[in-house]
Amino acid sequence: MEIKVFDSPEEIASVCADEFTALLTSKENCVLGLATGASPVPTYKELVRRYNAGVISFKHASSFNLDEYVELPRNDKNSYYTFMHENLFNSVDIDEANVHILNGNAEDTAKECADFDAAIEAAGGIDIQLLGIGTNGHIGFNEPSSSFSDGTFKVKLTDSTIKSNSIYFTENAMPRYALTMGIQSIMKAKKIVLIATGASKAEAVKNAVKGEVTPMCPASVLQNHPNCIFLLDTAAASLLG
Repeated sequence: MEIKVFDSPEEIASVCADEFTALLTSKENCVLGLATGASPVPTYKELVRRYNAGVISFKHASSFNLDEYVELPRNDKNSYYTFMHENLFNSVDIDEANVHILNGNAEDTAKECADFDAAIEAAGGIDIQLLGIGTNGHIGFNEPSSSFSDGTFKVKLTDSTIKSNSIYFTENAMPRYALTMGIQSIMKAKKIVLIATGASKAEAVKNAVKGEVTPMCPASVLQNHPNCIFLLDTAAASLLG
């Protein structure tokens, strides 16, 4: 695990975009693992800027998103389908046929999850996985638990996650369930880049980096990944010593 600390989210975005740029320019048909939330937005803005400048192309790339809410319409402003299109996909040349976002409205969510994992495998596995981290140490929607999850699955969200995310749900109630890539699925990625900014993430970052590897802090499992980078601002890194 490599730790890099920066003064601003913009610096983090530039370094994170460098990782994606290196992959997109060296492997046209690369497979991207993407995340939502506030942390990756500056990175997506920088990737759009580089696309517009002719530095990178997503034309032959594939993408798989970490998670999606259950029973939230895809066109809802808070769906991760909408988030990804507004923040990245609508502004670059990615082929919509190569965009994979879990369908939280699927009749058979178990089949939806199994098909998603099969599609990742068929694509050759994820080359680079972007992650954020929750205040409780979750990655994707893998909440603190008694054991590490395996493949993609349906999860009941914890009260702390609902509290953190409900600020975005001003017009309707936040869903209580989500579909998410499991820990084992995430750990299969060839490279992982985790972004964390702000003092509210400092405790989770400390537990993930310096604590024991435990499913009670899902992100701690990243200590066992052979190619993982944490990109932190000074506030998020403040408890690392």
